[in-house]
Amino acid sequence: MMNPLPPSPSIVPAPCPVKPGVEHRPLLGGHEAAKLMALFKVLANDTRLRLLHALIRGGEVSVGDLARELGMKPQAVSNQLQRLADRGMVASTRAGNRLLYRIADRCVPILLERAWCLIEEMAGRNAASAAEPA
Repeated sequence: MMNPLPPSPSIVPAPCPVKPGVEHRPLLGGHEAAKLMALFKVLANDTRLRLLHALIRGGEVSVGDLARELGMKPQAVSNQLQRLADRGMVASTRAGNRLLYRIADRCVPILLERAWCLIEEMAGRNAASAAEPA
């Protein structure tokens, strides 16, 4: 079962470090664009996005609890978590015979928050333009 309490500070990644804004960085080169594309390919999966959100909300969570939360088989959840672990987005700790997963990269919650903001903003603009008289 998901932990109803907020994650303990020991398992919450530190805030994303201050980096130059996108507007202050040099134009993306082919190499950087390819790395971003690979990242977005990993994120372009509804199960992985839901797993990341569940981990952000729950802190350290077992595969079994994640499977129940998402209504999936543990093996399928484990496979998707491995993809996220390969990218360094999540990490695991063994607790007896269970693996507990947590967010490992402090930029992941910010990325999901910004993406969610973007889709809400787009939905608001679409609703406003649909309500305008023709």
